[in-house]
Amino acid sequence: MLGLRLFEEFVHASDYLALRLKRREAVPAHLEMGRRGEEAAFFQLRRLGYIVVARGWRSPRAPGDLDLVAWENETLCFVEVKTRSSRNVATAESAVDEDKTRALRRVARQYIRDMPEAPELVRFDILSIYFEPGKAADFQLFRNAFGWR
Repeated sequence: MLGLRLFEEFVHASDYLALRLKRREAVPAHLEMGRRGEEAAFFQLRRLGYIVVARGWRSPRAPGDLDLVAWENETLCFVEVKTRSSRNVATAESAVDEDKTRALRRVARQYIRDMPEAPELVRFDILSIYFEPGKAADFQLFRNAFGWR
């Protein structure tokens, strides 16, 4: 775990330096929050024993993307990451509505079609992350948050 923690710190430092050294337009705050959340989610899943095999996967045949694709033992998991800076309005996971689940299913089918062999066990997880000021990041993992239908 020490190696993973050091690698995580290195990635954070590299991102910080890259943003400071680049002379380009600022990234909108909500996009930066989402990028930060997906990075934190990657390391959180690793801590939980997942093997992450894809990040931000897109298909030319279906709109949308898969935030993270990972294996937990024999189960292929499509993990949707939702990041918020506050719990004041609504929970992060509530943003995964019927339209979003439909889009995720469509892209997940494309991912599976591109695999050499379809997995026997598949599930959709949601990982909510809260970056509240003055507090450590709070992660809530919802395994099997929704199914194929």
